[in-house]
Amino acid sequence: MKINEYYRDTAHLNLNGSIAALIPAVMIVAGNLSIIKNKEIMILTIPFLIYSLICFQIYLFRIRQSISIDRNMANSKRIRESLFETRHLLVLFLNTNSPRLLLYFPDGHLAGMIKRFHNQGLNKLRISKIYALYNLDSDAIGYFKVTGKKIEVFDHKRHYLGCFEKRKLDWRTNKKELLDSKGRFIGAVEGSSTFMDEQVINKNDLPDGRLRRGWMPVEWSPLFPEPNTPVLSLRETLSEEDKLLRMSFIVNEYFIER
Repeated sequence: MKINEYYRDTAHLNLNGSIAALIPAVMIVAGNLSIIKNKEIMILTIPFLIYSLICFQIYLFRIRQSISIDRNMANSKRIRESLFETRHLLVLFLNTNSPRLLLYFPDGHLAGMIKRFHNQGLNKLRISKIYALYNLDSDAIGYFKVTGKKIEVFDHKRHYLGCFEKRKLDWRTNKKELLDSKGRFIGAVEGSSTFMDEQVINKNDLPDGRLRRGWMPVEWSPLFPEPNTPVLSLRETLSEEDKLLRMSFIVNEYFIER
């Protein structure tokens, strides 16, 4: 899925919402004309009509964005990288019946996605949820097993790499930590409570990764028209396994805390 297809899909979601909002309005009108016959009842249709109109305007806006992005992508240069080779990924959340976290290269092409994994091989007791990281070939290259406030991370061979843990220090303070496969501390997740800016700080007080909104470079705007599109950055010197483990904090951000 290219980034223009994402905007096209979100446009269709708004179109569906617009059509769905007309259904109760039509039922009210039909029921009033055939049974009740009271003009004041027609006032009840106004909220549905307003919502339908707003959704339709958003649909038109997203469709125009999709067309514009498609034209810009035709003039952009394709950069051949893998999910773990790139320095930056743009993060978009598609909130449907099956929510997906889409990861894009700055050139507008899909790098991978995180979504719910329904194979019960890692979840025999069914007391936890499992999310998988998929590459462009739709192969699962990592797994995130969520149990309470703990996220266990596994590679594509289902080898345990470590975990993300969220511990409550007091009634208003939480501590988010990353532990390796032997339970040793390797980093902490620190961020702002008012806006999206989460950082993974390793045990040497150096940044390993960051997810922040409002930082997107201007040169990416022809393909990503929303300036507040979140950007995920991971330190280039990290191994694939280390990057996978550190990506557990975005699973917490989008699938647990939201």
